[in-house]
Amino acid sequence: MDLIKEHNKKYEFFHEITGIAMQVHNKYKYGLLESAYEAALRYLLEKDGHKVERQVYLPIYWDDIQLDQNYRMDLVIDESIIVELKAISHIDTPHRRQLWNYMNLTHMPYGMLINFSPDGLYSEWYHRHKETGVIDKIKLI
Repeated sequence: MDLIKEHNKKYEFFHEITGIAMQVHNKYKYGLLESAYEAALRYLLEKDGHKVERQVYLPIYWDDIQLDQNYRMDLVIDESIIVELKAISHIDTPHRRQLWNYMNLTHMPYGMLINFSPDGLYSEWYHRHKETGVIDKIKLI
């Protein structure tokens, strides 16, 4: 198998999830709350055989002490992919940092930022390297 095909196959689950998100966008368009897109996406992903957790509690620690602050991740798919959903005009750096922070706090290897925008569906894909903790944006070639 050539390198391009091998690379694309390794990350094809991103394409699959984005395709399911596109189904949701085609049906509901723009203008709903994130929670509506989240519920529909969860339903379709579970129907497709994925394990999906919604509004996953993420506590914050200082060393071994749990602080009185926590976050909620929109979706966690197959215990390895964090999906952060937005329903805004455009994605900016703070939205990306939110996802990257979740990936670093959980050490999960994959993250997706999906925006149900007025201009259409937008999706960014990320991989967190286990050895280094470096997060790279993934592109299919």
